Amino acid sequence: MAAAPARLLDRDLMDQRDTINGMDEFTLPGQVAIVTGASRGIGAEIARRFAEAGADVALVARSADDLDTVAADVRERGRRALAVAGDVNDLTMLERLVEQTAAELGRIDVVVNNAGGSVSPPYLETRVEQLEASFHFNVSVPFELVRLAVPHLHAHGGGAVVNIGSVAGVKASRTSLIHSTTKAALAQLTRVTAEDLAPRIRVNAVLPGAVETDALRWYLSRMDPSVREEMIRRTPMRRNGTPRDIADAVLFLASPASSWITGKLLEVDGAAHDELIPKDTPDL
Repeated sequence: MAAAPARLLDRDLMDQRDTINGMDEFTLPGQVAIVTGASRGIGAEIARRFAEAGADVALVARSADDLDTVAADVRERGRRALAVAGDVNDLTMLERLVEQTAAELGRIDVVVNNAGGSVSPPYLETRVEQLEASFHFNVSVPFELVRLAVPHLHAHGGGAVVNIGSVAGVKASRTSLIHSTTKAALAQLTRVTAEDLAPRIRVNAVLPGAVETDALRWYLSRMDPSVREEMIRRTPMRRNGTPRDIADAVLFLASPASSWITGKLLEVDGAAHDELIPKDTPDL
């Protein structure tokens, strides 16, 4: 049996860039976004940046107090904020998050899977339970949140998903097995999901490098000052990143400005070398 011909795109999709009523293509006026891990660092800055771009934001993280602070920042920018305290590792919580966002903010247009991360012990100290827990956090949770959100995205013609990965997912270095492996899986999840959900929903990922969040600053504060100097020396842009650097990239991929971009992994790392911090690890 001959394969069915590819479905032609609707005219509204083909002319997407021409049908936004003259609005700035780098904005999200009247849209609603879910941002996970939004209580601090990159996630908090994404929420603020989206509010500046005209979006209402549903914020989710475990820290209720920090979430309330970011929600107040969103409201100060003239947008609505829904703060939902909870652990995204609880998949039943994701369903409540999606339904509450749709009910209280009226729609869902953008999903940002920012929550994630892991610690990578040396190889022989790594246990399969640690790998599986990280896979759940970095891969299963983003998959499930997007799956639950898809009907709501379709209800308003489509939308955008932006996953926050890591340059570690496209590089290989010692003592990074858990983090690199699960972030690599998230990168592939991004590409395959983009194929499955096109053309109505675009799916991309931002891969941050060394970003000066509170966590990185705390880590570097415990090291000799030469460590930060070496990181900067090994970065052609001669600085570490900021949460705003990542938030601007996420806004681009969520906005109409990237309406013909899907399934892509955008490295935002100042063109840093693979090994920012040399590791003195013995051979096994």
